[in-house]
Amino acid sequence: MSSNPISPDKLARLEERMAAFGVRESDLEETFIRSGGPGGQNVNKISSCVLLLHRPTGLRVKCQTTRHQAMNRFLARQLLLDKIDEMRKSRASAERSALEKMRRQRRKRSRRATERMLADKARHGEKKRLRRTVTPD
Repeated sequence: MSSNPISPDKLARLEERMAAFGVRESDLEETFIRSGGPGGQNVNKISSCVLLLHRPTGLRVKCQTTRHQAMNRFLARQLLLDKIDEMRKSRASAERSALEKMRRQRRKRSRRATERMLADKARHGEKKRLRRTVTPD
């Protein structure tokens, strides 16, 4: 078994994706801790769990999927990029929905909707008029 179980083309794709998102290695704070769970004596002796912190966004990712530290480093970076992508998509959809809401609010009502609203107001006003106390004449 080789010391690095990740192929060079996968590493190149990861680096391209990191460059596309603007994530630099200098922005990452990497910590190695001991894993838990299955893995035998290896996880008890070797710090194969990877904890990544992306300083600009404050996102934190922990990966202890495999027994190999190099593979966990690779997977942690992929998870971090997935989180950053999800965060950007959710922000974009929130902006889009806010613009759509403003557009709906500013749109002029149709004639039929206006007539229906005025009829409802008249009906409500009539109900309130009937609730008034009767004054003796």
